[in-house]
Amino acid sequence: MSFTDINSGTDTTVESSSSAVSWGPIVAGSVTAAAASVLLTLLGSGLGLTIVSPWASQSASLTTFAVSTAIWLILIQWLSSGLGGYLTGRLRTKWTGVHTNEVYFRDTAHGFIAWALATLFVAALLGSAVTSTISTGVKAASSVVSGTANATASAAGAAANDTSVSYFVDSLLRPATPATATSPDSASQAAGEVSRILLNAATTGTLPPDDRNYLDQVVASRTGLSEADAKARVDAVLARADEAKKAAAEAADKARKAGATAAFMAAFSLLIGAFIASVAAALGGHHRDTDEETNLAATNKAYK
Repeated sequence: MSFTDINSGTDTTVESSSSAVSWGPIVAGSVTAAAASVLLTLLGSGLGLTIVSPWASQSASLTTFAVSTAIWLILIQWLSSGLGGYLTGRLRTKWTGVHTNEVYFRDTAHGFIAWALATLFVAALLGSAVTSTISTGVKAASSVVSGTANATASAAGAAANDTSVSYFVDSLLRPATPATATSPDSASQAAGEVSRILLNAATTGTLPPDDRNYLDQVVASRTGLSEADAKARVDAVLARADEAKKAAAEAADKARKAGATAAFMAAFSLLIGAFIASVAAALGGHHRDTDEETNLAATNKAYK
């Protein structure tokens, strides 16, 4: 607001002593948005867990689960931010002597601040619980889709250190010609040696020629197969192991892509929430001023 100084003929601006930020409506809107976010998150988690099943034919794929989670995150932000923003705009007091454009700007800013406060509130105070709840379904889906691959990788990693020394000891004491197993102990010893050879190959990614030749000899000695048949059997087993390794890598890559997509969609949903809260606050402030003007006009008309 300004007035003209009579003596100098200049304009003097008088600033208002009150702040343009109404923290009461902002806090009310942010608390409402945070509560709605938690409620909708729990609801979505409950619905999401119902589409995960240990049976492959009855469970949704990891990609489907990630997409549905992303869509639900956007809906959470849409609904909670819209509700919180609208209440922020609707509950503030009427600004007098302020241009209409400034009113819209303040309402929009109030909605954005309410969204930011609600986001920080959820992240700071409820972050652990909400994150754990959201990730429960994703972890379950990941376990269903790539459980075998994860179990194999974990077992190989845990056993690698324990068997590395034994593998080299086997290499030092390896006989030139494997003996035919005649007792359970010798059979168990041969099986353990073969297991360590295969584990070393899985860990290093290569099967040395010496190990390969020894495997052929052990299989021929244990099974009574001819040298050619023993080599064919080893080739078949190694091919199956290679297929399992590729399947594990594909499952891990799918899980990585699904996680990246979910993170991107979570950030995108937050941006949507900020926009919705700002627009909703402007709409709520507009309705608040319009309703007050309508009620005031009706009251004046009644007294006339």
